[in-house]
Amino acid sequence: MVRTRTAVVAVALVAALGPVALGGSAAFAGSGTAAVGTAAAEEVGAVVQDGGRLTVPAGEEGPVTLRFTAALPAGVKGPVTASFELDTWLTEGEAGSSPVSRDVIRSVCAVNGVSYGECAWHMPHHPPVLHDPPTRPSLDLPAVPAAETLAYTVILDADQTAAVLGRLNALVELRDSTGATVAQGTLGLDFVAGTPSADRRGAVHARDKDGVLWRYEGTGDVARPFGTRKRVGGGWKAYTAVVPVTTATADGRGDLVARDKAGVLWYYAGTGKPSAPFAPRQRVGGGWNAYTALVGVGDGSLVARDRDGVLWRYKGEYGTVYGPRKRVGGGWNTYTALTMSGAARDGALGRDEDGVLWKYNRWGPYPSPPFQQRQRVGGGWNTYTAIAGTAELGRDDRPDLVARDRDGKLWLYQGAYKPLSGLVPGSARTLVGGGWNAYDLIF
Repeated sequence: MVRTRTAVVAVALVAALGPVALGGSAAFAGSGTAAVGTAAAEEVGAVVQDGGRLTVPAGEEGPVTLRFTAALPAGVKGPVTASFELDTWLTEGEAGSSPVSRDVIRSVCAVNGVSYGECAWHMPHHPPVLHDPPTRPSLDLPAVPAAETLAYTVILDADQTAAVLGRLNALVELRDSTGATVAQGTLGLDFVAGTPSADRRGAVHARDKDGVLWRYEGTGDVARPFGTRKRVGGGWKAYTAVVPVTTATADGRGDLVARDKAGVLWYYAGTGKPSAPFAPRQRVGGGWNAYTALVGVGDGSLVARDRDGVLWRYKGEYGTVYGPRKRVGGGWNTYTALTMSGAARDGALGRDEDGVLWKYNRWGPYPSPPFQQRQRVGGGWNTYTAIAGTAELGRDDRPDLVARDRDGKLWLYQGAYKPLSGLVPGSARTLVGGGWNAYDLIF
């Protein structure tokens, strides 16, 4: 049982917010503190946050600084320990997994200008059905000598998974050497989606008319979705088709295949180095001029459409080796454009002769059929001369799509979830910029 120092000072806690993502009631029920609006027959000092609520970006923006001060009653005996507890709890995901990463928040703490190094976060997660009061996420602050005022500085560096925490309050309690509460109050922390890590941001490649390949890496900001283009290299005019077979990301990962004019297929493995994203090519084999379209399935496998409109599936094995082809079905000549969806193992998109875009969700691993029954996305896509599925270019962790119109303007369609269709390009588009008619191939 937490003991408190005797006196007649009341501390009002901030009213609890509504439920937050992955948690229950935001109230600090069962915390052992005095209820809001009641007077306690104990003396406790106040904790005040400097500058009001703090926005904490969950991503690659880097750390932000939380500052708060605690006024202690006279006569407090140290050392003084402190902690704060978030007004939510984390509910398990699939197979009991945590909804946040292991090191979702990293913190370094200082008190009255003295650095105490790393502070320990506790992020327990609970089954969807709770049988006991949940243990809430909390941070342990260092034990320090008693003083009239203690000024805390806490550096917060949150990764992308922290976005599920949302808008929270944190109850702060300071205790003296006997365990009695000597100060308490609330802090406001607003976790917002930040820039995804490079391995979760998409990349787009474009070949100019001189055969030079350029790379555009996603920024995580839909208002400026790409950074300055980077030159990959020349000589790509030798190919009549270049298609990704795994998702291209800003960290330099993503494999592709390229078919030359003689019908030989070549494999380029991703290196994980953005400055040189592809390893030297390796020969797959000849005879690929039999196909009018090639599309990656997202798992390294490949589907190919022949001149009769029959689609064939090739299982990817060890990069440069593809297993015997397996017939998928006919009727695929109805499509004037085919592209892999931007997410790994998410399927493919096809635009038909009437300008309708269709989504084929991936069915399962080889030898099962590669796609489920197609789902209609929408019409009007004949306005575009190129379409390409991409990984996330914003911050919602959904695959996106870029499309170039006849004027050379590139448009971004952010991914949206629709019942039955799954993840598809959304209905709204955002202008990326002009000048994209300089490229004869975008993927």
